[in-house]
Amino acid sequence: MLTWHVVTGEYPPMIGGVSDYSQVVADGLARAGDEVHVWCPLQAPAESSNGVTVHPALGGISHHDLRAVDDQLDRFPAPRRLLVQWVPHGFGYRSMNVRFCLWLRRRARHGDRVEIMVHEPYLAFGEGGVRWTAAASVHRLMTAILVRAASRIWIAIPEWERCWRPYALGRDVPFVWLPIPSSLPVPAMEDRQFIRDRYALGGRPVVGHLGSYGADASRMLSAAVPEILRRAPDAAALFLGQHGARFHQQLTAAHPQWSSRTHATGALRSDDLARHVRACDVLVQPYPDGISSRRTSAMAGLALGVPVVTTAGGLTERLWGESGGVSLVRADDPQALATAALGLLADNSARIDIASRGRRLYADNFDVRHTIAALRGTAPEPCASLS
Repeated sequence: MLTWHVVTGEYPPMIGGVSDYSQVVADGLARAGDEVHVWCPLQAPAESSNGVTVHPALGGISHHDLRAVDDQLDRFPAPRRLLVQWVPHGFGYRSMNVRFCLWLRRRARHGDRVEIMVHEPYLAFGEGGVRWTAAASVHRLMTAILVRAASRIWIAIPEWERCWRPYALGRDVPFVWLPIPSSLPVPAMEDRQFIRDRYALGGRPVVGHLGSYGADASRMLSAAVPEILRRAPDAAALFLGQHGARFHQQLTAAHPQWSSRTHATGALRSDDLARHVRACDVLVQPYPDGISSRRTSAMAGLALGVPVVTTAGGLTERLWGESGGVSLVRADDPQALATAALGLLADNSARIDIASRGRRLYADNFDVRHTIAALRGTAPEPCASLS
């Protein structure tokens, strides 16, 4: 049995992809028989469940908070294994908490094993003003400290190794690709029909989108969804996710004729969200940098057997095109996105085929069992031959 200390800036009931991922990993390690402790901010409840003990001791992740965590961690037998869920903005101080990185390096120097899971590397230069550039510079300083502290670096997509490897300065730290699994449970089939009856009376097809509705994705959806509704007059559109209601309001303001055929759910619990995803005939998932193994929204569709129409871009790994598990179009072509979705709506056998391929792609490469096996050292590097 291994003992894990999962250090994360988000954990349920906090909303976010890192929060969901941290819980999925913690629960998976506990089911494998390991002892799991989660160290997170105060927003999370101080409780234990499913073999996972939650310690909301990080507080505001200040010097005082980190000293308090030191006192509690040091009660566990050394060396402790710290699995850090890294996004720069996840640990406060306007995403520039250098103190937290130095704290991890000190823990490593005193014998703890620090492993970093990189969800996001750092801000890019040249995309904002002076404050943005200052933050991007500090992020690279933080990266250098973390690479020096880590005994292993897990990466959500292969591209993050290219971003972080130079900061190793020749140190031979291993980088391992660890794709992000879906965080949703599998609902019963009768739940699917219940949701469909709510949004698609008369058996109309349902086109869904699950995401955070960022500016780039919203631009693609704003062009693609009206085209889908125009060319498929019996279809309904369903916008899932915390900010879906805002996007829905903007879309119907521009296209009031579609108001009766478009719906938004707002934030949902994971079990209810899973029922809504599974109720869709097709998910339309544009990503400005392309689908990749860090996109939990796409993973939800694959895991639940929903055909996914998505975009290929600079971060898209080779396996997406080779597997046939998704329908791929260019990331800058909303008309192609709409046409691909309409093609699947019109062809039941094509929908069944791509859903089957997608489910197989997910099971073979992205299912959480691969994540847990890799972390515990009982499996080779996931997807290594298809990056």
